[in-house]
Amino acid sequence: MTNIILCGGSGTRLWPISRTLMPKQFVKLFDNKSLFQLTVERNSKVCDKNFVVSNAEQYFLAVDQLEEHSTSNIQHSKFLLEPIGRNTAPAIALACLALDSEELVLVTPSDHLIKNEKEYEKVITRAKELATQNSLVTFGIKPTFAETGFGYIQAKPENDECLMLSVELFHEKPNFETATKYLEENSKLSIQNLPLKYYWNSGMFLFKAGVFLQELQKYAPKIYESCVVAFDNKKIQHSTLRIQHSHMEAIPDESIDYAVMEKSSKVKVVPSDIAWSDVGSFDALCNELTKDENGNTQNPNHISIDSKNNLIYGNERIIATVDIEDLIVVDMGDALLISKKGSSQKVKNVVAKLKEQKSELHNIHLTGHRPWGTYTILEEAKGYKIKRIEVKPSKRLSLQKHFHRNEHWIVVSGTATVTVGEETRLVRPNESTYIKMGEIHRLENQGKIPVILIEAQVGEYTGEDDIVRIEDDFKRD
Repeated sequence: MTNIILCGGSGTRLWPISRTLMPKQFVKLFDNKSLFQLTVERNSKVCDKNFVVSNAEQYFLAVDQLEEHSTSNIQHSKFLLEPIGRNTAPAIALACLALDSEELVLVTPSDHLIKNEKEYEKVITRAKELATQNSLVTFGIKPTFAETGFGYIQAKPENDECLMLSVELFHEKPNFETATKYLEENSKLSIQNLPLKYYWNSGMFLFKAGVFLQELQKYAPKIYESCVVAFDNKKIQHSTLRIQHSHMEAIPDESIDYAVMEKSSKVKVVPSDIAWSDVGSFDALCNELTKDENGNTQNPNHISIDSKNNLIYGNERIIATVDIEDLIVVDMGDALLISKKGSSQKVKNVVAKLKEQKSELHNIHLTGHRPWGTYTILEEAKGYKIKRIEVKPSKRLSLQKHFHRNEHWIVVSGTATVTVGEETRLVRPNESTYIKMGEIHRLENQGKIPVILIEAQVGEYTGEDDIVRIEDDFKRD
């Protein structure tokens, strides 16, 4: 069985922790592990292969985190890179087109938390039995409160054991009154020891690759046909499939629920009591983090004076709180969020305002991750920017030039191989080099330890988009 891991989404409701170029699934929130790494770990017990669907930026994050955890995960992993997102139906279809039609696929988001793994393995076993009989299986989570941020599945039992149910309807995210009615109906049924009627839609699925494609062709033929064209024109590099931009753009943007699951007669739902969370808000995150004796999330940088039941997140500065309760405080160095608990869904409105202001704060942290390493902005003002750059062993930046800035590199650690124009030379610790505006240049690490350097940029414009790539090992635009 193959685990198709969907890495799309930017997690705007967890800003400023989550950014477009470092979304929540790759942030190490739980015992120095990311939700992506936990997803791979969990599903490696029930699947023998991974198929990661992501965009190009997230691809390198995924590769790094797979390598951190286990080389065997890389050996059993394929990647499908989308130049633009077109929702879950095309993402799953493109992955299924690369698999044998009889292959069972477990489709999971990369950013969900599941704490009851023993029960999880049991429900996967039930779902596999149904999928081998050509059903499209989804997993329904028992609602514990009137959540308006999830879709709901309306189900009815098909057998006395109630281990699997047929789907009557899929419901879009309801308002609070409707969600409350769903829970009230469930409560009445529970008192009578009858199966529940409403479940949260987990966004996880299990089916044969070929069965899904047949149902997609039947109910969403435009998506199916455009996916086939895009797949037939893919580019292959080792275990990575790249879809071309023009073909991806031609695929209709639709979710798997809308395109197939709401229309197919083959859909079954397995009730799943697996301690599941989509970690989709700070309130949800707070529920999953360890607390101290006062109900505050544990943080070695937090000094609490008579403060209770707060989420305190930040590892760069001391955060001191006095006489506060039920607040969310998130300090990321370049942005500070303070919110009442219960209002954290509104964080996405902050992200919308940042986009309106053309700020980069929704897009990237002070530390940016690149396939060759990282850079951290140490200081920035009009006319200049200072960075700390770290290049991993055997990696190099693109051969590039800039139109609006000069750069001065000072090596702090390791030995850098620097190309400027026609000249290539080694630059050692406490040595430097200067790159004039418009000069073609490249930074490379041919050694066995990271190269760390300080870069001083001076110019009228120092934005990250002032890069013209001439050659690039990572096939970026």
